[in-house]
Amino acid sequence: MNEHSSHQESLETLARVLIRCFLGGAIFLLIWFISCVVARDSIYLLQSRWFGITREHFELVNYCGIAATKILIIVAFLIPYVSLRLVLKNRP
Repeated sequence: MNEHSSHQESLETLARVLIRCFLGGAIFLLIWFISCVVARDSIYLLQSRWFGITREHFELVNYCGIAATKILIIVAFLIPYVSLRLVLKNRP
């Protein structure tokens, strides 16, 4: 095994890890979204007992959290994955 193929295999492994992390993050976001839609009231009642938060603040925290997590997952996992795939595709 030469240095080029070892480097190529390392990049392939990294790409596989990145796409799995992206998919795991997407599943996490989907569960978060579904739980906010289906069990919104019960989650709010639980959180408001612990933190004394208003419904508007609860909705805002969830909305901003979902948005920030989505951006982070895309920037940290999807963009590097696509970049690696483009680099690997154009290699001789």
